[in-house]
Amino acid sequence: MTQLTTSTPVSRRFDLSQQFTALHKISVALSRSLDLGQTLQAMIQALYEHAFMQYGMVCLFDKSRSALFIEALYGADTEVVKGYKNVRYRIGEGILGTVMSQQRSLVLPRVSDDPRFLDRLNVYDYDLPFICVPIPGPEGIPLGVLAAQPMELQEDRLPASTRFLEMVANLICQTVRLVGHMSQETEALRQERDTLRRKVKHQYGFDNMVGNSQPMRQIFEVIRQVAKWDTTVLVRGESGTGKELIANAIHYNSPRTLEPFVKFNCAALPDNLLESELFGHEKGAFTGAVRQRKGRFELADGGTLFLDEIGESSASFQAKLLRILQEGEMERVGGDTTIKVNVRIIAATNRNLEEEVRNGRFREDLYYRLNVMPINLPALRERQDDIVGLSQFLIAKLAAKQGRELRISDGALRLLMGYSWPGNVRELENCLERASVMSEEGLIDRDVILFNHSESPSMSSPGQGRVIIPPALGDAAGDSDMDDRQKLIAALEKSGWVQAKAARLLGMTPRQVAYRIQILNINMHRL
Repeated sequence: MTQLTTSTPVSRRFDLSQQFTALHKISVALSRSLDLGQTLQAMIQALYEHAFMQYGMVCLFDKSRSALFIEALYGADTEVVKGYKNVRYRIGEGILGTVMSQQRSLVLPRVSDDPRFLDRLNVYDYDLPFICVPIPGPEGIPLGVLAAQPMELQEDRLPASTRFLEMVANLICQTVRLVGHMSQETEALRQERDTLRRKVKHQYGFDNMVGNSQPMRQIFEVIRQVAKWDTTVLVRGESGTGKELIANAIHYNSPRTLEPFVKFNCAALPDNLLESELFGHEKGAFTGAVRQRKGRFELADGGTLFLDEIGESSASFQAKLLRILQEGEMERVGGDTTIKVNVRIIAATNRNLEEEVRNGRFREDLYYRLNVMPINLPALRERQDDIVGLSQFLIAKLAAKQGRELRISDGALRLLMGYSWPGNVRELENCLERASVMSEEGLIDRDVILFNHSESPSMSSPGQGRVIIPPALGDAAGDSDMDDRQKLIAALEKSGWVQAKAARLLGMTPRQVAYRIQILNINMHRL
């Protein structure tokens, strides 16, 4: 017979006060951890140490395999513990299977007297009692069984000991259901996280990047190569060319894709707040620092930090940034503990950094540290071959957002290709969104295209003149030097503020006039 590895308590009498002590210890064990195996092991250890019951065992029912399997066991030697995971009890098999089948407790005054006792673990004392109780479950079906062997042969105490184990089984029931619920939620969150990661990776995948012009094909190839390594990248280009999109593509196609991608605009905060935002601060470091706060570098540890508008940063900030790029370490504001971080840096700027270095506004050593792998994005006017593809891509995105079908006419596309796009892709996206809102039938035609700048192309001749008001408006207004707003107001005054008459004067449709009144913010409530 295998002996217990833990010393036997001096007193074996199990009175009421000891029951309360044992229940307290068991409830503490059950509430201490959400690791089910660890929790159940601590619980049956408490059964031995405080309730004088040896070889406590919890078996849970596995529906997929239609059998009971041992989840926790205490008191057996090492070899038994190693092998108990392979032991199973089918419903109706042995004492444990019988309790599971009959859904009620079973007490053996002496193990040797009942032939149903299988003793597959070969640890129990055949001269002592054995108690097995069901662990309650939903809809009356047990979750499993709890079994233990009292250390003394006292038949008069068996009913009290059985009721005690039934109370413990109720506690186990709540724990098993809670852990199961938490496991389901954790798995659901894990699946949601993986789905979002796949979605984001697809969103910023190379196949989802638009551009067939030669400059963009070269940039896409560079991104594919750069994404594989931890090289520092400097993305350069005018505002609105898609520098952040490039940074996303590099991160989500790199080995760091499962780690954080943290973005920070260096021009968004004054210099006295930049350091705290990037490096964090300790509690009490300055007025308002009521608690410790991690900075963007710590939050991005293991992943990528995107520093947008790096050319706008101050000299003092550049010095601190240079140190962390060189050494990979920093201190929080108000702290003296050096913190090591592993962060890939992707910086972006629309400034001419070489000129900034010559003028002393940007540190030369930081420039060389950042400019390891430069990616220069061309302006949209330099790749007009991509305008049609970009427009169709953006319209598909708008259609999904608005939940309807959107189309664009060939005339509208020709109009877009004749514009210089000083605001680049961002301006194109805004222009198309504005036009889609004004397209009730879902067809974006040239009459709803409105540009933001005065160098807009002509309605009749792309690349020349203006688009907001057609040439007929100048004649109606009587002054070719007036701007579009003044011309429209002049036509409205001449027609007595009747939009239909003003439209005839201008050679436009009433809808075009109403649209331009709204866009140009003309007040129609006049005396």
